[in-house]
Amino acid sequence: MDLHEWMIQGNHELIRYGTLPEERGKELVERLLEGRNGGGDIWSPGETSRYPIFYIPPGPKGKKWKTVLGQVPKTQLFSANMYELEILRLLCLLAPNREEVRQMRAKTLDRLRGTCFGYTDDGVGECFDVSLVVLRFLAIAAPEDSEWILSRIDNYNRHREEKKRPWFCLWYFWLCLSELPFPLAQPEIEKYKGEMLNWLTNKSCVMHSETDKTIHPVILCMLRNTLARYPEYEYMKDRQPYIDEKDGRLHFHMAR
Repeated sequence: MDLHEWMIQGNHELIRYGTLPEERGKELVERLLEGRNGGGDIWSPGETSRYPIFYIPPGPKGKKWKTVLGQVPKTQLFSANMYELEILRLLCLLAPNREEVRQMRAKTLDRLRGTCFGYTDDGVGECFDVSLVVLRFLAIAAPEDSEWILSRIDNYNRHREEKKRPWFCLWYFWLCLSELPFPLAQPEIEKYKGEMLNWLTNKSCVMHSETDKTIHPVILCMLRNTLARYPEYEYMKDRQPYIDEKDGRLHFHMAR
């Protein structure tokens, strides 16, 4: 597998199951660390704070890398920052005390403070999407920096309705809410709680394509993870979605 595949699979396993087997986690960390600066020639490391330093996506030039939810970015800005920040997020989560991880975390946070999408009010183009990737990274890399986290939440709320956006934006925001410190996430979760409950209680997902089979279990587990943060829904934190033999669709069982 290439580095992107390792990152995607690690994310999906963690969202679905909450943890990784010890050996699997160690292997993932080593694979990700081995891939530092193993990318192509789209730009030079450190060329500008808007682009990655440690994980430069491999070529060919112009290739866009899918996000955790399967979105295909339109710009290199979105694709490249997603690629690096999602990898670094996993390293901060799985190996926070490794010195090389600590250094990459610190330098990347400094880089993001110098970007429009990472630190200021910016809803232009795919900077809006990159701001969400930054938000998810901060949930693990800087959970104590509530002011910075709230600024990215505010950025989402200010610009979400400015134009028609793909479904990925809302669902990626929900993914962030499932992982942010609960006191910061709860006011936002409350806005969508009824919709999330409706998805798990009354809706189902098709399982026709390989993409359906990969992404749909992840998004239902993400909803589960978000709601299981409440005491009244904690009972379902380890519950998995299932395919109903009658309709072939993916469902989630909400009853106790």
